[in-house]
Amino acid sequence: MFVITADQYRSTQRGDLVEDTLERAQHWLEPKQQALALSPERTVGDEIQAVFLDALIASEFALWLYRTAEWSVGLGAGPADEPLGSSARASRGQAFLHARSAVEQAKRRGEPQRIVAHGQQKESAQSATAVLQLLGGIALKRSSAGWEAIDHLGSGLSRAQAATRIGVSQEALSQRLRTAMWEEERRALPVAAALLAQSDS
Repeated sequence: MFVITADQYRSTQRGDLVEDTLERAQHWLEPKQQALALSPERTVGDEIQAVFLDALIASEFALWLYRTAEWSVGLGAGPADEPLGSSARASRGQAFLHARSAVEQAKRRGEPQRIVAHGQQKESAQSATAVLQLLGGIALKRSSAGWEAIDHLGSGLSRAQAATRIGVSQEALSQRLRTAMWEEERRALPVAAALLAQSDS
């Protein structure tokens, strides 16, 4: 099981973003329901928690949260008490404890990026963290133009359709994707997910 616990960064300065984030998360997760065990919800204060069955979708969701620079994100990999509760906050188990310790570490000043994985296998979780932090750093440096191209492709459009929708040539779209390091992310994300899955056992 894979649990994500995300705590809003500097919420006293930026206002509560939980409800807006949950609304956008519902839309983002709509085509990925088969990988979701328990939907994202507010657990306490300005914190969000969700439970996933699939390490790749959990990793993607963690980076989706992180891209705004508004969240410290912890991923926990491990067993959960069965049956799960009716919600994330009503559920218990090692995966939830790992997610809690991960988000607490993510909030510390010594972390290069505020995204951390903990799990049953410490070395695998540390390796997953290294890849996720690299991808998180790339995400934070992307331009709005880069994200526009990536988001259109992520919605299921072809490159030709995305270019038409944005109003640029396919060559210009490809340049945006290269600058955004989209292909590098696509290749590295499954590595992070595989390491996260290893840390679950």
